Amino acid sequence: MGLQFRDLVVKKEISLADLKGKILVVDAYNNLYQYLTTIRSPDGAAFTDSKGRVTSHLIGLFYRTTTLLEEGLRLAFVFDGKPPAIKQKTWEKRSAAKAEAVKRFKEAEKAGAKEEMKRFASRSAILTKEMVADAKTVLAALGLPIVQAPSEGEAQATHIVKRGDAYASVSQDYDNLIFGCPRLVRNLSVAGKRKKAGTLGYQTVKPELILLDDVLKHVQLNLEQLQVLAMLIGTDYNPGGIKGIGPKTALKLLQEYRSDFEALFKKVNWPEQHPELPWQELLRTIKTIPVTDDYTLEWRVPDEKKLRTLLIDEHGFAAERVEQRLKSLKEHGKMVVQKGLGSYFS
Repeated sequence: MGLQFRDLVVKKEISLADLKGKILVVDAYNNLYQYLTTIRSPDGAAFTDSKGRVTSHLIGLFYRTTTLLEEGLRLAFVFDGKPPAIKQKTWEKRSAAKAEAVKRFKEAEKAGAKEEMKRFASRSAILTKEMVADAKTVLAALGLPIVQAPSEGEAQATHIVKRGDAYASVSQDYDNLIFGCPRLVRNLSVAGKRKKAGTLGYQTVKPELILLDDVLKHVQLNLEQLQVLAMLIGTDYNPGGIKGIGPKTALKLLQEYRSDFEALFKKVNWPEQHPELPWQELLRTIKTIPVTDDYTLEWRVPDEKKLRTLLIDEHGFAAERVEQRLKSLKEHGKMVVQKGLGSYFS
């Protein structure tokens, strides 16, 4: 959803060492889109293989994931299932926006306007079924657990954390919070240095840990009230929320009306802005996103042969770089065993 919660949350800067040995469940789609939008050539175009297939997501997935494994993190990846019916309009709007971005990118490319190309490049990022399938193949070959959510990946990740099967969920978005996720880790896939927007300089990006209890205490709301706050500023199911209401105004309204939602939504004229979506239906949808207990979190030894076939033979990755990473990952596994901690992938 990309909820605009940045000014409302309490966050703690952490290091990868703080997460060593902990099981983290990653919102796979969010993770892959991060790589698609950030790993690009200087003109903003996505990296492709000799057959013209996009590989930006695989580059990020393989190299960043193996780096995190070497740091001792235990990663599992959750993939989205069927979205709620009320999300259909959001997808239609996003598809239209991406189509326009692709058109503008191609126009800029034809004109040789690199700055314009960069501007529309990330907006045109599309994750296809084939790209998702390749990502799953890489993750499976790395020996990492893959969980298929029946619906929203964020809700399933939250469920896994709430059951105590993982320490935290991993996503750049704050959506997990409104599903009740106790712990959220951000910046895991982009930690390090990255360019500041519109400048030649770089900024340091470090992982952040967000605790739901701390957030609720900070804003003086319960989870249901936080969900309503999200509805006011906009979710995936009602993009844009209520016109003119941002995070701070929404918070003031919730602190004023508390749990008198009928009065609150009447105050903001909800029916006028969302005539086809009753607020009760939206709140119920957020609360009842389907999740499943049918998953297994098991880590296995990486299948180096399969990784070489997919990355080097199929997509043209530099053999030397892939081999170096595989060697490093294998050495890390041996070190863990030698220290008597048991196999990392067991």
